[in-house]
Amino acid sequence: MKIAIIGPGAMGTLLAALFTKAKEEVFLIDKNEERAKKINEQGVFVEGLSGDWPIKIKTIVQLKDLTAFDLLILCVKSYDTKEAISRLKPIIKPTTYILTLQNGIGNIETMGEIINSDQIIGGTTNLGATLLSTGKVRFAGKGETIIGKLDGKIPVEMRAIRELFNKAHLELKISRDIKGLLWSKLIINVGINALTALTRLPNGKLIEYEGTRRIMRDAVTEALRVAKRKRIKLLYDDPLAKVEAVCEATSENVSSMLQDILRKKRTEIDFINGVIVRQAQELGIPAITNRILLDLVKTVEASYAI
Repeated sequence: MKIAIIGPGAMGTLLAALFTKAKEEVFLIDKNEERAKKINEQGVFVEGLSGDWPIKIKTIVQLKDLTAFDLLILCVKSYDTKEAISRLKPIIKPTTYILTLQNGIGNIETMGEIINSDQIIGGTTNLGATLLSTGKVRFAGKGETIIGKLDGKIPVEMRAIRELFNKAHLELKISRDIKGLLWSKLIINVGINALTALTRLPNGKLIEYEGTRRIMRDAVTEALRVAKRKRIKLLYDDPLAKVEAVCEATSENVSSMLQDILRKKRTEIDFINGVIVRQAQELGIPAITNRILLDLVKTVEASYAI
């Protein structure tokens, strides 16, 4: 399988390394020429759960000379989705499938405005990945990846993706309810990401303190009310227990939002807690805790220059 992974952040770098190690043909696609050059020269180094090991991965910026890929995996920030897909459109052939493993809600719809929606596969992953520096990543937590399509169909290509993940010793499941899947992951992110960004704690520490556990519980409860009003069926009978279980399973992981804060980069808060705030407002129900988390993270972003 010929694979392109878009975005050499924590998750993109980790997946590229694991799939390359599994003897697949993998390319990293980056829009930053300097960064791509550095990865090509020094390679990628992985540490953590799979041991410590280096690997060479071809990283490219110019797309004009590329032939068709079987699978594109989108690992860019949600606010970069439209730009990334527009740039990739020339190399997306009718036989290419695009898998999004991004945070938040709305990425599939944004992609569907630019390319054929039948080629889009949604997904979520509970893998823990921390970007230590360019090309250096820590495999910080194992967790399942779940994929699916909005129409509920399961084309043969999705089974090939499952085999790809299994070959790399990663667990992958297929779901017919992608909306419930994405909302289930959204609720996990609602409970974890902003709190880690504000407290600068790794995931596992959030459940060790009563204050963070209480805020987590309140944020998740508000999100559950929104999901219930929208009649979205979640994957977990007890979502709050699931959030805490993810904290335990990825205890040493530094969340993507905390990684952004530490690097003074824009976060995806608008696509996570911001989604709950906006949809709660439309439904006429309160989301006070999510509003506070949204405002605090936005304030941190605005104060980077201080």
